[in-house]
Amino acid sequence: MAPTQKFSDLIVWQKAHQFVLLTYRVTASFPKEELYGLTSQFRRAAISIAANIAEGYAKRTKPEKARFLNISQGSVEECKYYIILSKDLKFHSDETLENLLEEVSKLLNSYARAIKASQN
Repeated sequence: MAPTQKFSDLIVWQKAHQFVLLTYRVTASFPKEELYGLTSQFRRAAISIAANIAEGYAKRTKPEKARFLNISQGSVEECKYYIILSKDLKFHSDETLENLLEEVSKLLNSYARAIKASQN
């Protein structure tokens, strides 16, 4: 497999971006009184996953890359909670969101391990 040329070549980033887009679609139907609450928080956490993968990609050292991937992993966990909360509040019931997030989580963990194990 050829090395990536830009962050958007990373499968983990592509899946994270798909998660952001889906999060926007799902949260668009949340109650309007949640616009500055759960809707905003959920969207920001979803964006943070993809944005920190992108930012970490540009970092030169392993510790710098690992720091941004760790922030992404934290945002994944935050989104897991928002999925639970929004389902418990009956704002949505779509399993697609949590399935995609689980895929992102696994890819992100694999990517972080690969960075840690790499020579550079």
